[in-house]
Amino acid sequence: MNDTMYPVADIHQLVTRALVSHNSKSSNAAAVADALIAAEMDGQRGHGLSRLPSYCGQAASGKVNGQAEPVATRVGGAAVRVDAGYGFAYPAMALAVDELAELAPEMGIAVAALTNSHHCGAAGYHVEQLANKGLVGLLFANTPKAIAPWGGSKALFGTNPIACAVPRKDAEPMVIDLALSKVARGKIMVANKERSEIPEGWALDGEGKPTTDPAKALNGTMLPMGDAKGAALVLMVEILAAALTGSNFGYEASSFFEAEGNPPKVGQLLLAIAPGPLSGEMFYARLDELFAEILGQENTRLPGQRRLALRRKAHEQGLLLSRAEYDQLLQLAGV
Repeated sequence: MNDTMYPVADIHQLVTRALVSHNSKSSNAAAVADALIAAEMDGQRGHGLSRLPSYCGQAASGKVNGQAEPVATRVGGAAVRVDAGYGFAYPAMALAVDELAELAPEMGIAVAALTNSHHCGAAGYHVEQLANKGLVGLLFANTPKAIAPWGGSKALFGTNPIACAVPRKDAEPMVIDLALSKVARGKIMVANKERSEIPEGWALDGEGKPTTDPAKALNGTMLPMGDAKGAALVLMVEILAAALTGSNFGYEASSFFEAEGNPPKVGQLLLAIAPGPLSGEMFYARLDELFAEILGQENTRLPGQRRLALRRKAHEQGLLLSRAEYDQLLQLAGV
């Protein structure tokens, strides 16, 4: 066995150093490292360290502007437009969260439209930041094409993740995070890297036939969750995340993985809601009643419980990486 536990802080330092050495300023590198490490700790490896090589390659080539400074512009009483400047999505998301955390308690609800953006990673990561500030968070994001319209055979839409996080009085926020494909595309990327098969029903190959080969799946199309209903949800998110933010549609966006080409220029729509005033200050009590009813049944749990357990374990024990993964990290960091 070549797998080893490494302290989280050490891995964070290496990720930050890798990005800085690939033409990213330190503040942007730290924001990206925060998100990648958080995903890795939560067991969401498709949005974790596996993304670092492509991020570094794109920053080095200029496809991602690692020096970008996101800019927030108030375009309404409770509306903000954030220009990511063709840089990483994470610094722009952090800016949007700060803006919404200021506006939502005063206005009751606030919205941020992010444009000229990039891959935003685990969608739940961003809405959890809002929930930690006592706000209900909602996120809609579009991604490069991977899903065909229902009945079609040509990919037009991305896997288009959505996420919701709700604050709790005496517990960690509850976070729901899902892609609208039957599985996140990042999981197929990980399977392809590890040369393992994927379950049938996740994707179709380039000829529209079911496949368990991740390489063929990546050259084909993803299947939407819920079939025709899921395809309708994918369209809804495409409108909210791209049309409403003035960003590229999935079929116009370049790959999140390849170093060459134009910036993806995708969009994200982030909403924050102050739960107290709208609920007549009953939100937390009602939430506890609902969760008690759910947990009162056998074999039930709230979304995100496994993620929180993995996070606690990572804090205590570190991150488990193979020797090859750690060596690649050292190479990217120039160590």
